[in-house]
Amino acid sequence: MFLGLRTAIYRTADLDASKAWFTAVLGLPPYFDQPFYVGYEIGGYELGLLPTEGLTGPRHPITYWGVADADVAVASLLAAGATVADAVVEVGEGIRTATVVAPDGAVVGVIENPHFVLPDPPPVSPGPGR
Repeated sequence: MFLGLRTAIYRTADLDASKAWFTAVLGLPPYFDQPFYVGYEIGGYELGLLPTEGLTGPRHPITYWGVADADVAVASLLAAGATVADAVVEVGEGIRTATVVAPDGAVVGVIENPHFVLPDPPPVSPGPGR
């Protein structure tokens, strides 16, 4: 069901302050900057900032797993004992996200993103640590 990691989202009560901090830490500006979401591209993956106003889910960071179909993935997770935190929602350009809470309390995010393309892998090193 999971296609691989895609996105880490940090929910924030102060979007401007969080954007300034992450811009300084990352050394680059966001590629997407709106009052409802700020996104950075880091090595082909997404680091997102999401304002907490109006959200019902948890405040801590959420990791989103790529899926082919968000509705099917959520149904499968619910059948395995999870409960819905944030229902499937279209967030723009055909991208759909949702979060569920696993029976142990872990928050699991899913993202259906028809635009996502894996970056080319780095060359394989023949040395230790590969």
